[in-house]
Amino acid sequence: MQKWKVLERSYLYKTPHGNLRKDKCLIEDKNHIIDAYHVNEFENWVNAVVLTDQEEMVLIKQYRHGAEGFFYEIPAGKTEYRESYEQAIQREVLEETGYQTNTSPIYLGEFFVNPATQNNKVISYLMLHAVKVKEQDLDVGEVIDIFKIPFENVEKLVKTGELQQLFSVTAFCLAKNYLIEINTKGRI
Repeated sequence: MQKWKVLERSYLYKTPHGNLRKDKCLIEDKNHIIDAYHVNEFENWVNAVVLTDQEEMVLIKQYRHGAEGFFYEIPAGKTEYRESYEQAIQREVLEETGYQTNTSPIYLGEFFVNPATQNNKVISYLMLHAVKVKEQDLDVGEVIDIFKIPFENVEKLVKTGELQQLFSVTAFCLAKNYLIEINTKGRI
């Protein structure tokens, strides 16, 4: 199996939020040319499972126009001004929820969003001991409601389809496994 060979590359558009690229590719294994393979280019995203000392998970709910519905999610965003991923998620959590923590975010993993048509990853963190320190500081296009749900009840939201944003579900599962592992080792 060989990597596809890019014969031509052009952009249908470029925006601050992402680009749409069109590639003409040769699949040498099959001697086949794809004239227009579209790739969405985005910056990497960060998200975090945010837990309070009362074992509540901080969720947000907002309208998502692509799916034309309201969705529970965990706080998320992208880097700004040459931030590290850790700095970006701390800023995003503070802006979207008003919560912060004095402990460093715990890295849970990073995953390609959709490697068939997108070039970016989501980097997931767990933030423990979060406390509300201020009101939200939202971007112009954001309207976000904040919810605190007992961590033990979040899996029910997944099973009932109330929490259906994939990156949030993945991060929740990673955080749950991490917490089980450290509790088993007696380190919390």
